[in-house]
Amino acid sequence: MNRIINIIKFFIIMLFVSCNSSKNSDWIYMFDGKTTDGWRGYNNETMPKKWEVINGELTFNTELKLEKDWDGGNDIIYYKEQFENFELYLEWKLPKGGNSGVFYHVQEGYDAPHNISPEYQILDDDGWEEINNAKLKNWQKAGANYGMHEPNISKKLNPSGQWNSSRIIHDNNKVEHWLNGKIILSFFKDSDDWNKKRNSEIFRDKTDYGKFKKGYIALQDHDTPIWFRNIRIKKL
Repeated sequence: MNRIINIIKFFIIMLFVSCNSSKNSDWIYMFDGKTTDGWRGYNNETMPKKWEVINGELTFNTELKLEKDWDGGNDIIYYKEQFENFELYLEWKLPKGGNSGVFYHVQEGYDAPHNISPEYQILDDDGWEEINNAKLKNWQKAGANYGMHEPNISKKLNPSGQWNSSRIIHDNNKVEHWLNGKIILSFFKDSDDWNKKRNSEIFRDKTDYGKFKKGYIALQDHDTPIWFRNIRIKKL
């Protein structure tokens, strides 16, 4: 009897391992921790020079500039595949006052991804306000759908120099933003509310903003250092 029970336990364990292995295989690992393979500059065939792999992290290696001196222009895309419905996970950290962002449904041929694509805002909220001597609107803060939807006021943002984890889920126009394991906002793309925000003054001159249903994932250069790791995506 004990032998039969042990055999049953063995097959249950093997089934569990098999299911987990299958689940893990759904993830596309966009950064191998060693090279910039899969990434290149937006509207460019090569990787901008300041993007490097340092200590196993995808890093924009630069000196921080204040917002008034911001120039940018070195955004990068994961060029191997375009995605429509997906779950994207990544981890990031910033210096005091650091700024960046993650874009999806990105298409090339425009001045920058922010002119056409939704952005998950990455920001050191308190540090940014301090060094720039300015006050942020809630739709500018970390985790926001920039310019459109505000994150939950109870969000937990780790301070500069510490790692944060972010998750973007896009499933048939339903979008969720997660920060450090908790959902902080959700919205429906192309809903009446979304279209009202889309037609606001912020996006009035960006005539193609949000129109693409499929595209690349992009990371933003905002003239501040940024560190990324554990970047992966799963199709839905």
